[in-house]
Amino acid sequence: MNGFDSQFFLEVLVGGLLSGVMYSLVAIGFVLIYKTSGVLNFAQGSMLLFAALTFVSLVERGVPFSVALLVTLAVMIVLGLAIERTVLRPLVNKPPITLFMATLGLSYMIEGAAQLLWGTQVHALDLGIDDTPITVGGVFISKFDLFAAGIAATMVALLTAFFRYTRIGLAFRAVADDQFAAFAIGLRLPRIWATVWAAAGVVALVAGLLWGARLGVQFSLSLVVLKALPVLVLGGFDSILGAIVGGLLIGASEKLAEVYLGPYVGGGIESWFAYVIALAFLLVRPAGLFGQKLVERA
Repeated sequence: MNGFDSQFFLEVLVGGLLSGVMYSLVAIGFVLIYKTSGVLNFAQGSMLLFAALTFVSLVERGVPFSVALLVTLAVMIVLGLAIERTVLRPLVNKPPITLFMATLGLSYMIEGAAQLLWGTQVHALDLGIDDTPITVGGVFISKFDLFAAGIAATMVALLTAFFRYTRIGLAFRAVADDQFAAFAIGLRLPRIWATVWAAAGVVALVAGLLWGARLGVQFSLSLVVLKALPVLVLGGFDSILGAIVGGLLIGASEKLAEVYLGPYVGGGIESWFAYVIALAFLLVRPAGLFGQKLVERA
């Protein structure tokens, strides 16, 4: 341990945890869909891109910030409803691979629509948040990362309260536990699915604005969906809490690995280390830390 700099370690750890929050924001969109319909929505990354591109394009055309935000919010809700009505509903009770391929094709359709509407140029997105570091307990932390963490915490608190204390939230949980039983007691599954897809559109808007502000609004932005997959493997595909915990674990581990293991393997470990963790985790706990274990009876 000679020469170990605990202050530097803490800064790397905190930076990784805050980066993990950004991954969690994308993962939450997956969880909302998978929890109630069993669909792995690979189009979530394209929805994120579409939201960010719509918002920044409206602002660049002179639309006031608040108006552009409300218009984009309405667009994402309509997009979520349209996806559920035209893609998911006709494919109900189809094999999971069919639903997955449908969302994969949908992803390319959304990206193509975004290109037709707004063009392919890169946009800078300024949310008015200063990214200069501040000192908290002797540790330098980005103001933007703190803001993103606050947004994620607020979103998780709202979703948790929604699922636990509202009537439609309880209906969501009933559908997640057993779709056939929920249908048998009179729950209207199409309405519930439509609502959750609209909610996924709202989550995509929040994540898209934060990721767009950090990376710039460009078509590679949709690839952040790939960062959410290890998060879901660790946390569980049907747990909002798991999405947060998984994001924190992935963010912290990849940053620490890059700093402390990277020099021994030539660097660049951060881009793939999360997938190594996810693969190892699949071998020992396929359902994730908070996911429901499926029990099949012969």
